[in-house]
Order: sequence, then structure tokens, then C-alpha cells
Amino acid sequence: MKILVCISHVPDTTSKINFTESDTKFDTNGVQFVINPNDEFGLTRAMWFKEKQGAQVTVVNVGGADTEPTLRKALAIGADAAIRVNATATDGFFVAKQLANVVKEGEYDLVIAGRESIDYNGGMVPGMIAGLINANFVNNCIGLDIDGNNAKATREIDGGKETVSTSLPLVIGGQKGLVEESDLRIPNMRGIMMARKKPLNIVEPTSADAATSSVSFEKPAPKGAVTLVEPDNLDELVNLLHNEAKVI
Repeated sequence: MKILVCISHVPDTTSKINFTESDTKFDTNGVQFVINPNDEFGLTRAMWFKEKQGAQVTVVNVGGADTEPTLRKALAIGADAAIRVNATATDGFFVAKQLANVVKEGEYDLVIAGRESIDYNGGMVPGMIAGLINANFVNNCIGLDIDGNNAKATREIDGGKETVSTSLPLVIGGQKGLVEESDLRIPNMRGIMMARKKPLNIVEPTSADAATSSVSFEKPAPKGAVTLVEPDNLDELVNLLHNEAKVI
């Protein structure tokens, strides 16, 4: 079984976010980048298939040379090879088009992507990949088992879970629950050394136009000042909730 794991190169949630050029571009200065958490759950599940079922695992990213450390980390975790599509990830459709082309050329049986990236939260790429390659698709996936050409996937739905049967080729949008957080892997020294010898192939993008563009970005408004009310002053509390907070 050939597995392709899509890896997004995203800012660490502890990084301070700023924008430049009149709030039209993200400022990467001083920002630490990591593997998108949803993709990390998918990569860990792919490693299970590699170890238990002999699957071949390749990771892929759409981005510039600055994303290669993230791909190298995925190789250090245990992926067999990496592919970097040499293009700026302009929007979800453009990224999906590039990834779909990689899937077609590599003839992958299973594509594991995160249900969304934590930077733009578009949540559209996995579904578009499936549509472009005419594969089955399960989103919000929190469980996956493969037996030959057959797959059983569990996905999160409103108020519960749903288990579905499907077949390969398959694209999933994975998330927390696909593996336990305690099972996530940290590269060790041996993995880091081996990653240096594993292939990281750079491919040029296929022709595709972005379907959307970002007009501007805006950070959340700063939190307002806290007003303290004495415990026995209920009238003042009601007044503030009604006239200032306007919640009652």
C-alpha cells in the first residue's frame, strides 16, 4: 500500500502573529513553524500502517525551500520519502490541484490530510483532492483500518461518531482522535540522522490559477478591561450586564 501524507507548514500557536503591507501579508519574521497538528495525527497513523502492514509512506508539501525543515522532521519521524511542490501555497484550490497531480503521478492508494490547517482553517483541501482524483472521501476522520482494498473509517459527527465502510483509493481528512496524543512521535537522533539520507524530491507545480485571494487580515480586538463587582452588590452586577455587556 502506498500512502501519501499531506503536510502543512504552519506557525506554532505560541508565536506572535503580525501582518505587513497594510495588513495584506503575513509577517514571518520571528515565527516558529511546525507540522500542522491535524497532519501530525495522520502521519502517526501512516507510520502504524508502515510498521504493521508494510506500507510505503511519502510526505508532501506545497511551499518554498523554507518548508523543507518541516518535511525533514516528517522524514525523521519515519516517512520513507518527501516531495516538495516548488510553489507558494496561494489558496486551497491551488494547493489541492498540486497535491492531486502528485497523487496521480505516484498512484497512491491512500491520501491522509488534516481536515484543516491551523493557520487559515479553510478545511477544503482534502475534499477537493478527492474530487480531482475521483477517490472516496471521509472527513473529520478519527479512526481508520485498512484490510487489502477495503477500509473502515470512523468520523466525528454532530453529537457522536459514525463508522463507514469504503474502499481504496481513499482520501481522509484526519484530526485529533485518529491516534492518541500519547502516540505522537518525536524525532530521535537516529531518525534525524537517517532523514538526511532519505530522498526529498522537488517538483515544479502544474498549471493552476488560484480561485481566491486574501484582501486583508485583522487580528482579534484586544480584550477590554475587567470590572470587579463586590459579591453583595447584585444591583451593580445586573446594571453592568444589562447596560454595558448587553447580555441580559
